[in-house]
Amino acid sequence: MGTRLVQINMKARDDSALGGFWAEVLGWGVSSEGPGVTNLEPEGLVYPDPAAVYVDLIASPEPKTAKNRVHVDLATTSAAHQAELVAELRGLGATLADVGQGDVPWTVMADPEGNEFCVLDPRPLYRDTGPIAAVVVDCADPRAMARFWSEAMDWIPHQVTDDDALLRSAKGVGPYLRFLRTPDVKTGWNRVHLDIRPYPGDDPEAEAARLRTLGATAVDLGEGAVSWTVLADPEGNEFCLLSPA
Repeated sequence: MGTRLVQINMKARDDSALGGFWAEVLGWGVSSEGPGVTNLEPEGLVYPDPAAVYVDLIASPEPKTAKNRVHVDLATTSAAHQAELVAELRGLGATLADVGQGDVPWTVMADPEGNEFCVLDPRPLYRDTGPIAAVVVDCADPRAMARFWSEAMDWIPHQVTDDDALLRSAKGVGPYLRFLRTPDVKTGWNRVHLDIRPYPGDDPEAEAARLRTLGATAVDLGEGAVSWTVLADPEGNEFCLLSPA
């Protein structure tokens, strides 16, 4: 049956504090699997649910040294809502950020640990996504990335050009996964990455092998004996294949 995008994994110096910030932003609940792990989940949904891409924050002492290659875009419903959300975010500790975007209708910001994100201008495409409009991945070739990820997961391409590609769950709900062409070169491992899961009853080893035939490669981050498999997509972006659920 393939896999599903179930969550993004974000490294944090203080997972509890940063988790509190993002819980306020998204209006989600907070839980924890143990020290150094903060889980954010929308109220009323049972994980994993295609209507949301969940957020896991994992404590890491390594500092952020470059612009993240994966970030979230927040949805708004009107110009007034966009302005109100930006003001609320600044009150929570976010700051305005300049990543070379120039004069654009959206607002680029950074959370209290410097992770970039965008507060979008209102767009009909994102009217039913929930608070996260899209998870955005910087890349060199959106067409190739859309091809890999649509074969890796049961997500459907909605728009594919040389500069931009959009995928969404086959269920037609939840946020989009967007691949955006950028000139930036990947340096080091990604502090924010995608986590995908096979469906119940699927063989994770067979799924990992299938992903490798599509162009994924094995990655050793020194994590030791764990229940997930770390891989990288064709442009070297790390992602985790979790156990079926």
